Amino acid sequence: MDWKPHAERLAREVTPPVSRWRSAVASTPRHRFVPRWWERESDGTWALRDGHADESAWVSAAYSDTSLVTRVGPWHADHAGPDDRPTGRPTSSSTMFRLVVRMLRHGLLYDGADLGLIGTGTGASTALAVRRLGEGHVTAMDVDPYLTEAATERLDSLGMSPRVVTCDATGSLPGSFDRVVSLVALPNLASVLAALRPGGRLVTTLVRMNVIITADKRPDGVAHGVVEWDRAGFMGTPTGADYPSDTNELFATVRGCDGDQVTAGRYPVLNVAEAWDVRAMMELAVPGVETHYEEHGDQRTAWLVHNDGSWARASATWIDPPEVHQGGPQRLWTVLERIRHRLNAEGGLPVYGSRVHITPDGVCHFTSGGWSASYG
Repeated sequence: MDWKPHAERLAREVTPPVSRWRSAVASTPRHRFVPRWWERESDGTWALRDGHADESAWVSAAYSDTSLVTRVGPWHADHAGPDDRPTGRPTSSSTMFRLVVRMLRHGLLYDGADLGLIGTGTGASTALAVRRLGEGHVTAMDVDPYLTEAATERLDSLGMSPRVVTCDATGSLPGSFDRVVSLVALPNLASVLAALRPGGRLVTTLVRMNVIITADKRPDGVAHGVVEWDRAGFMGTPTGADYPSDTNELFATVRGCDGDQVTAGRYPVLNVAEAWDVRAMMELAVPGVETHYEEHGDQRTAWLVHNDGSWARASATWIDPPEVHQGGPQRLWTVLERIRHRLNAEGGLPVYGSRVHITPDGVCHFTSGGWSASYG
């Protein structure tokens, strides 16, 4: 396969002309890291794609600026058969190079810096980091032993031997680093903060929040930084083969139930997961809330569920006021409407651009003007 022209085109698309990352992208054969992947079908199942069976589709997918899903729940594409049709959420992918480069650039890497890269995935992002820093300065981590094994083999086939470690990023990390960049969303930052050397820099997103946090660690062990005006969506960090199913089971139970409280909503039905500012504020207001959204023609329905048993469902035709059902100890849709009212009244929400300081217990403390919130 003549992959280099495709890699060079991708490099031009995702990096500025003078970026040091351009040559890294142009010289990385991404297809070698993603021989098989999943694509979602219209019925919600996932279909297997095999690069060796269709080279033109392989080149097109591997050198497009998109993320390629390589695991759904516990189902690795590498281990699947052509008739397998898993359902559920993606649990690993080859992240689009544009986003990988952006996250690494937020890290302000420098020659000789030791980088801890959380979320090995296929190993393609590790290859980019090695191109920039050298293999002796890169430690890649993932919770899935198959992923770390496969990534090690694929990197080795390109003559790269960075340290690749199987570990849970919510526990102790294997070493200390000048930079830690996480390509998965983290629920708490205690372990990464502990692994960061004084003066070191952390770049991460948070579970159920699409904010990018950059923070520098001070000698007292506290990291100070900001929520960048940039944003990114990463998968959360599972501690095993799949994510917990508590809220999925609750959603199945309450999907069509009548609520304890039934009211008319003030605002049109919203796909909260795609409204990133609103989603971030919702997580800060009610940590752990999960969202679901469906459209059937002009009919829109959104659900909010929480593992304390709280739930809400709002349904409406197009932008009409919705009928809202709520149950459980918290009124989740009421919280959401307060956030949306603030957005309408003030023209924005305070989380993006806010200051953040991270204490050694891993909790993020956000402040912006008179607003404050904590996470983790």
